Amino acid sequence: MADPKGFLTTGREVATTRPAEERVKDWNEVYVPGSLLPIISKQAGRCMDCGIPFCHNGCPLGNLIPEWNDYAYREDWTAASERLHATNNFPEFTGRLCPAPCESACVLAINQPAVTIKNVEVSIIDKAWDSGDVTPQPPERLSGKTVAVIGSGPAGLAAAQQLTRAGHTVAVYERADRIGGLLRYGIPEFKMEKSHINRRIEQMRAEGTKFRTEIEIGRDIDAAKLRKRYDAVVIAAGATVSRDLPVPGRELNGVHFAMEYLPLSNKVREGDLTVSPISAEGKHVVVIGGGDTGADCVGTAHRQGALSVTQLEIMPRPGEERPAHQPWPTFPMLYKVTSAHEEGGERVYSVSTTHFEGDEDGNVQSLNLVEVEFKDGRLEQKPGTERKIPAQLVTLAMGFTGTDQENGLVEQFGLELDERGNIARDADFATNVPGVYVAGDAGRGQSLIVWAIAEGRSAARGVDRMLTGASDLPAPIRPTDRALTA
Repeated sequence: MADPKGFLTTGREVATTRPAEERVKDWNEVYVPGSLLPIISKQAGRCMDCGIPFCHNGCPLGNLIPEWNDYAYREDWTAASERLHATNNFPEFTGRLCPAPCESACVLAINQPAVTIKNVEVSIIDKAWDSGDVTPQPPERLSGKTVAVIGSGPAGLAAAQQLTRAGHTVAVYERADRIGGLLRYGIPEFKMEKSHINRRIEQMRAEGTKFRTEIEIGRDIDAAKLRKRYDAVVIAAGATVSRDLPVPGRELNGVHFAMEYLPLSNKVREGDLTVSPISAEGKHVVVIGGGDTGADCVGTAHRQGALSVTQLEIMPRPGEERPAHQPWPTFPMLYKVTSAHEEGGERVYSVSTTHFEGDEDGNVQSLNLVEVEFKDGRLEQKPGTERKIPAQLVTLAMGFTGTDQENGLVEQFGLELDERGNIARDADFATNVPGVYVAGDAGRGQSLIVWAIAEGRSAARGVDRMLTGASDLPAPIRPTDRALTA
């Protein structure tokens, strides 16, 4: 273990953020560069000899958290990086973007603040990149087998890297103009700078993975024809169909899905656009949806110069303490203040949008809402609570309903769907079509980045075993595994 008394003598400290009034003027990551390294070894030393590390169960990747905490405490960064990469292909992504269910499952969190596992993770990988410990790992020999991976989000990239390292020739197909999926165009720059994606892609290229951008399987290439070209196919296309809000006025200009709004600001950062065609500048902005995507819209609107930002959530405001019905080590629903919320705006809970109103030119001008409450398990409106708020830009961030079926991919492959509309798969992540596998949100439904990477790694094992008859690749989860919840 690390420091035997660390959890008794050292309090929890987290990464320092730059002042809100400073960071809203740029798109750089919100944390003070280098602020973790002076404190992170002691923070890693808070990891206790708990006997059964429940953090392993909280993380679907099965990260060897006590081991790399010990190495970080001793400042053996090379060994820490090796243990970190043993279970996670992309810790620089999860260390920045994951909500850290491992910390909710930390044994110390029973009665103290949890170990800062996420901060330790990102410190290890950043140090590894800086010191040159992250290098390409090309296979010793090629198998002669070929695999197509559809989608370049975390699930697709994880599957591709695992299969490439196993000796297969892998090509990743991405419908956007750059690799990364929602990591590239769904996550704002202030949460994760895209340089982190770029250098990982270069590592994968050096290992032998091929990338094909601006090709949508189903539209640009018939899925059945793709299947004939390759020995196996992994579908990692995500759950990209946004949940809509069918209320009067939805058709007005200025009402957009979050995934119509967020990618454009990222394209500005990439240099493709001078200004975003959908901008919050000088507007009253309303974000419908209280999750992480909604918070991303809030932070983006601040940086674009919104007059005001209001975030609406239909559910009641969560508490700040773990509720009794969500005991340790489950992942609790808590009131969370993200960096975007620290920058301003109003959050309104227990409200539902009834309709939008626009001007004579068809532009949205206001949003009408009503307070709601749960009665006998049903959501009911509270009479007399209707009100109107200004809104010249509305973003819908209410989650996703499944994988895209309009592009023809599902139909052309002849894929079966499960009862939730996701692509069905067996214990090896194989679909009903021989040689076709599915990983990530396309098969699981909307989920977390750690689950996506775990799915990509597990599906890679299924593919490798089908192609070669056996596999040494790890499979951290089964398709039926779910997060620790109450």
